[in-house]
Amino acid sequence: MQQNAIVVSAPGGADVLKVTRTQAPAPGPGEILVKVAAIGVNFIETYQRSGVYPVDYPFIPGSEISGTVAALGEGVQGLSIGEAVATSRAVAGYAEYAVVKSEHVGKVPQGMDLQLAAALPLQGMTAHYLVHSSYLVRQGDVILSYAGAGGVGLLLTQMLKLKGAMVITTASTQEKKDLAKAAGADHVVDYDQVADTVAEVTDGRGVHAVYDGIGKDTFETSLAALRTRGTLVLFGGASGQVPPFDLQRLNTGGSLKVTRPSLNHFIEDPHEHAWRFGDVFGWAASGTLDVRIGASFDLAEAGAAHAALESRATTGKILLLP
Repeated sequence: MQQNAIVVSAPGGADVLKVTRTQAPAPGPGEILVKVAAIGVNFIETYQRSGVYPVDYPFIPGSEISGTVAALGEGVQGLSIGEAVATSRAVAGYAEYAVVKSEHVGKVPQGMDLQLAAALPLQGMTAHYLVHSSYLVRQGDVILSYAGAGGVGLLLTQMLKLKGAMVITTASTQEKKDLAKAAGADHVVDYDQVADTVAEVTDGRGVHAVYDGIGKDTFETSLAALRTRGTLVLFGGASGQVPPFDLQRLNTGGSLKVTRPSLNHFIEDPHEHAWRFGDVFGWAASGTLDVRIGASFDLAEAGAAHAALESRATTGKILLLP
């Protein structure tokens, strides 16, 4: 069976994302084949495409998809042909069909739009593990995050408010500030106002935790914003990777903690994956969690989707539609 897929033959700019006719994959033992309905576009794919993260070329990017089960590999139980599923761990997801291990998918709640479902697995479960596991947020905590109108940022703020935290976040335009405010953020400021805002809001004590997905450009501000025994959760590097630094600074800064987590380490256990997936999709289905899809592109326009994401002009989630 032939399919359309986005194939990257060599590292480069967004123009190397080419739609190509390829052989559709077949599921192996313990795997399922998903007929893809929508694909989530994420920064990691821009790093793979450009060569920042090494991959074997040619390759098909993409791990976050929603769709319906098209075929079952040997030994798969608990899933049926035609069931709606979503995952953040598909293989070669920029395509009409993709293979994924059966334990890495979750069932989409009945009646949920599959485009909405594609916007949730990676960024929704990322926000979930940040709030519930990397640093366990408590009622009354003061939290600093960045990019409050981004895909993770909007979901993270809503989950922080569900936990009873006060949220300070950043946004670069008035439109993005309005979106972050609508998500529940208490203080939405420009990046150069972070230090003064933290000092004012906390009476100089600092925040309990910082969620930083920016990396190199914000790391020093994040570290300085922490109170004694505060925690910096560095979960991404959109501006580049943080250079090595002297661990003694954590002592002199007030017995601080820094952690560098990634989603897959927080969903390896099937029970933990089911907990996070169930919470995130349940909140979205009930309306407790508002999910913003900022833009959708046809699969053949994957290059334009990457360019939009890298421009930082987008808000919420970007999708590809096969």
